[in-house]
Amino acid sequence: MSRIFTVSVASVYPHYVTKLERKGRTQAELDEVIRWLTGFDDAELRRHLEAGTTFEDFFAAARLNPSASLITGVICGHRVETIEDPLMRRIRYLDKLVDELAKGKAMVKVLRA
Repeated sequence: MSRIFTVSVASVYPHYVTKLERKGRTQAELDEVIRWLTGFDDAELRRHLEAGTTFEDFFAAARLNPSASLITGVICGHRVETIEDPLMRRIRYLDKLVDELAKGKAMVKVLRA
């Protein structure tokens, strides 16, 4: 089991926000991407962040977007679509979406619309 599985989403969330704000994106855009990927509404997302939910429990509770499988490419040196562990793949989906936002990709493209 990877160490990231037991890390709280709330401990990584501020790093996502910082990365995006440095690139001219917003926390609201980050939240939109997380809601799209997980199926959480804003209240559910806030509850998970306040509760310190681990990545493992966060994605266990998520209703993964059916279009998530369209997320492809390289993140942290690995092709997202070839990651075998389902939980790690979901975590990397989130990383990839954050990266695409930070690189200035249009929200409609990030959300695979």
